[in-house]
Amino acid sequence: MALVGNPNSGKTTLFNALTGMRQKVGNYPGVTVEWKEGIFYSQHGHPIRILDLPGSYSLNARSPDEKILVEALLGRIPVLPEPTAVICCVDASNLERNLYMATQVIELGLPTVVALNMMDVAEKRGLKIDIPHLQKRLGVPVIPCEAARAKGIMELRLALSQHPLPLPTLKMEKPGLIHEAVSELLPVLPARKDRNSVLARGEARLMLSSDEDPGLGGPVWTRVLLWQQRFDREMPGWRSEWITSRYAWIGDLMRESVKRFNPNKPSLTERLDNILLHPWVGFPVLAMVMGILFYCIFTLAVPFMDALDGLISWTGFQVGGLLPDGELRNLVVDGIFGGVGGVVVFLPQILFLFFFIALLESTGYMARAAFILDRLMSKVGLHGRSFIPLLSSYACAVPGIMATRTIESVKDRLVTILVAPFMTCSARLPVYLVMIAAMLPDGPGNALKKSLMLLFLYFLGTAVALLFAWFFRKTLLRGPSLSMVMELPPYRMPRWDSIFHEMLDRAWMFLKRAGTIIFALSILLWFLMNYPKGAAPESDPVPPEAGTVQTVQQDDFSIEDSFAGKLGHGLEPLFAPLGYDWRITVGIISSFAAREVFVSTMAIVYRVDAEEESSLVDAFRHSTRPDGSRLFTPLTCFSVLIFFVFALQCISTVAVVRRETQTWRWPLFQFAYMFAFAWLMSFLVFQGGQLLGYN
Repeated sequence: MALVGNPNSGKTTLFNALTGMRQKVGNYPGVTVEWKEGIFYSQHGHPIRILDLPGSYSLNARSPDEKILVEALLGRIPVLPEPTAVICCVDASNLERNLYMATQVIELGLPTVVALNMMDVAEKRGLKIDIPHLQKRLGVPVIPCEAARAKGIMELRLALSQHPLPLPTLKMEKPGLIHEAVSELLPVLPARKDRNSVLARGEARLMLSSDEDPGLGGPVWTRVLLWQQRFDREMPGWRSEWITSRYAWIGDLMRESVKRFNPNKPSLTERLDNILLHPWVGFPVLAMVMGILFYCIFTLAVPFMDALDGLISWTGFQVGGLLPDGELRNLVVDGIFGGVGGVVVFLPQILFLFFFIALLESTGYMARAAFILDRLMSKVGLHGRSFIPLLSSYACAVPGIMATRTIESVKDRLVTILVAPFMTCSARLPVYLVMIAAMLPDGPGNALKKSLMLLFLYFLGTAVALLFAWFFRKTLLRGPSLSMVMELPPYRMPRWDSIFHEMLDRAWMFLKRAGTIIFALSILLWFLMNYPKGAAPESDPVPPEAGTVQTVQQDDFSIEDSFAGKLGHGLEPLFAPLGYDWRITVGIISSFAAREVFVSTMAIVYRVDAEEESSLVDAFRHSTRPDGSRLFTPLTCFSVLIFFVFALQCISTVAVVRRETQTWRWPLFQFAYMFAFAWLMSFLVFQGGQLLGYN
């Protein structure tokens, strides 16, 4: 069975209620970009495979995700079987809008059950729906439910357990010419076992209103174009007339089936939106919300970070005590616990970040943020739908770039892909946090400064993304931007179970990344920084200045002679104008595998021992250059931060851009222009800061 519905209709929540699987639930369009799959059991114990397909407002496919929906319903996707039935999730509180797509789905002819979701929201809006009459007119079973509270799920299971499910009996009058065209198209449709089936007729009707070749062969599309030309001659304005007639039919159905109480009383959502979406109030409120979010990251998460850091140090001490002195012990303590532990310690702050993001999504405020920022984005030539991929990129650029499939315009989609990595993803957060901590010492009032610095970095990445989007729309990718209608869901109480599961999923993804990619890279980096073994110096090096980390100074000879040291020294001239030495250069190069690997690399370079109380921040604060001057001055730290704000330091992002654009041209261009811009900005920051005396 295929599960379909409008965005914000509660489709994914219904999927969770039926299958018991956890899926990301968001209050804005574009969350479900690709299908999700699960199993639920009928009342007779038979397993039923269910596919959660992308949300859409109609079956007139324009964007890639809408095409996935149509092709899956029509059985055109090779890896998926043709569905035997459809579950159409409809938002009862926005029934008229949802019925447009619902009637299109029913007209395809597949056995369909309408899940009338969010009945509680409809009642709060003063709506009373005549379910029996609605069911009679639609010609399919209609089951009222509240998926978020699991109400009506048992009745829905009973309706889906019928065998066989009845075929729809919906009848909408169509011009006689339409029936003639459908009859002529049926014989040429490929891959239809029963060319006279109801689904075949539904597919033919759908193609007649399509603007794009569905890829079923030249003869099919040629016939469609010929019929469209005949429609233009004999039924001028037929496209808009089809839409108008469908809405007219739905309007009649609404008048017959829905009664409204207190129609003039504004809802709580409307009263709140009058304030939160006000042109002069909306943006300051959004900025305040984001500021509170980042301040909490630096205050509430600190005790948990300290506890986790202590646990990692204690575990490293215990494991190190079980091993004899030698290379294996150094690998485990310095390479694994020092490298992986240096990243894992930031887990509490990442969890707090995603807690607040999930909270904003669950309450419905995230869609308001999209609406507020859409005014700004339209001025730089970005499509309004671009906000959702850019917002997703705050978590990770990979799903953000995949979410651009919701954008209809090819040029708008490509511009969004090119600027999405500027949005500060969670992988940058460990780098930001450790560099800000080294830049601003602990003390009264510095928590506010750190949160403002973090907020500034997020703002800077977003501002530059919009700047480059404007530049690309004016130069490389000129063209008009399509308008967008954005739906604002009602405000809801947060669903704590969904928020909790979202945090668990994020924690698991982060730990899985730390236990696989970062674990493997930590071992590789430890090897590159410890081999080949060099001869010990004949005389002791010059004693370090007071306050420097002695372990770093004593081990510099062997590290510099290692493979990683030679690589760092070889590339040091490229990064020296930015204020970086060979050690920072090694961290920059290794972070291309994953941005947060920079932290674990520096932990290994500076021999941050998991058995001791020393921290990477302390090592940064006491690290010196060969002339004895401080390496990680506030200016150097800021230069590193600027580089990570702008540089594309993620091989996974390059790979997904290659997959989405089907060419190496755009990912290579993206990497080159972002690296060049990051280098230039860091150069201006460091060299300009020195000229101004901030050394």
